[in-house]
Amino acid sequence: MSAVYLDYNASGLVRPEVLEIMTQTLADNGNPSAVHAAGRRARARIETARAQVAELVGADPTAVVFNSGGTEANAQAIASALAAGCERLIVSATEHPCVAEAAAAAGAPVEILPVDANGLVDLAWLAEALARPGRAVVAIHHANNESGVIQPIAQAAALVRAAGGWLHVDAIQSAGKIAVDIRALDADSLTLSAHKLGGPQGVGALVFKEGVSGVRILHGAGQERGLRAGTENGPGIAGFGVAAVCAARDLETVASHAAWRDAAQARVKAAGATIIGEGADRLPNTLFLAVEGWDSPQQLITLDLAGIMVSAGSACSSGKVKPSKTISAMGLNRLATGGVRVSGGWGTTGGDWARFADAWVDAWTKHKARAAARVREVA
Repeated sequence: MSAVYLDYNASGLVRPEVLEIMTQTLADNGNPSAVHAAGRRARARIETARAQVAELVGADPTAVVFNSGGTEANAQAIASALAAGCERLIVSATEHPCVAEAAAAAGAPVEILPVDANGLVDLAWLAEALARPGRAVVAIHHANNESGVIQPIAQAAALVRAAGGWLHVDAIQSAGKIAVDIRALDADSLTLSAHKLGGPQGVGALVFKEGVSGVRILHGAGQERGLRAGTENGPGIAGFGVAAVCAARDLETVASHAAWRDAAQARVKAAGATIIGEGADRLPNTLFLAVEGWDSPQQLITLDLAGIMVSAGSACSSGKVKPSKTISAMGLNRLATGGVRVSGGWGTTGGDWARFADAWVDAWTKHKARAAARVREVA
C-alpha cells in the first residue's frame, strides 16, 4: 500500500496548480523591479498574488507584505508593534516558538498569557494584565499548531482595543482550514505562510490592519513599499497566490475532515489515548493525541514503518525527548513526551484517517503487551 501523508500542519503537499504557475514563472523570471517587459510581467504576477492573498484574509492588497515565511513575518510584526509605541509584550503560553523567541529577544518585558486545560487563553487574566501600566502588544495565534485549538480572538481583541494595545495574530495554521478575516478578528497584524496552504516553502506574508504601518527588519533597497528589502521571490509568491485561491475554494472540503478526524479520534480514545484540546473548538483537519509511557519518537518510527507519516507534539534532538510546550501549558505534564499530531489536507481522504487509526491502535496494543511482558519478566 502507498504511504499516507498526514502532516499538513507541518507542511502541506504542494498543489498541482501551484506547481504549474511556479513553473511558468521560473521560465520567465525577470526582476520585478526592472522596467523592461520581463520585469513588468514579474511585477504583474506579484501584484496578482498580493490581491489573491489579501482576499483569503479579507485584507486590502496594499496591506500585504511578502517575505521569506512565518518566522520572519512574526518577527517583523513584533518589531512593528514596539516601534509603534508598545512597551511590553503579552504572549500566549502555547504560541509557536518563532513568536515566543522573537518576543523574548525583542528587549521589552514579556508576560506569558496562561491557557486552561483545553488550551484556551485566559481572558480574565489578559484583562488584568492589560490594565497594568504600559501599552502592550498581545500575541495570540488563531489556532494552535499542535492541538488545532481555535482561540477566542475577537473577545481578546475587544480587551486589547479597550486598553489601547496592539493585537498580533499568527494565522499560519488557521488560514485555509477555517475562515480568516483580519477585520472580523480586529487584529493589527496577521501572519501567513504559503507552505501551510499547499504552496511552496520559504514564502510568507505579514498583513496589517488598514491604517496600521510597520517597520522593516531587513535593510537595503525599497521593495515591498520599503518594508522588506530584497528582490522578491517571484515564483514563490506566484505560487503563494494560487495556493491562497485554492485554499479559499476548498474551505468547505476541509470542513468535511472533521467527520473523518472524529471517527479516528473515537477509535484511538477507546484504545486509551488522551485527546489534547478535545473540549475546545479545533481545526477540522487536526488530531493531537497523547499516551503515557510511549514516547513520541517511538510512536513516529512505528507509524512510519507502517506507512503513516505524522509528527510529534514533542521534539527529539540527539535522542533526547523534549516535552510538548502545548501539553505542558495545559497542565498535562505526564503526557508531554507522548504526543502525536495527525493533520490532513487537500490530498487527504477518509481512508487515510482510517489507516492511521488502524496502525496506531495496533501499534499501541502491541506496545502495551510488550511492556506487560517485561514487567512479568522482572517479577
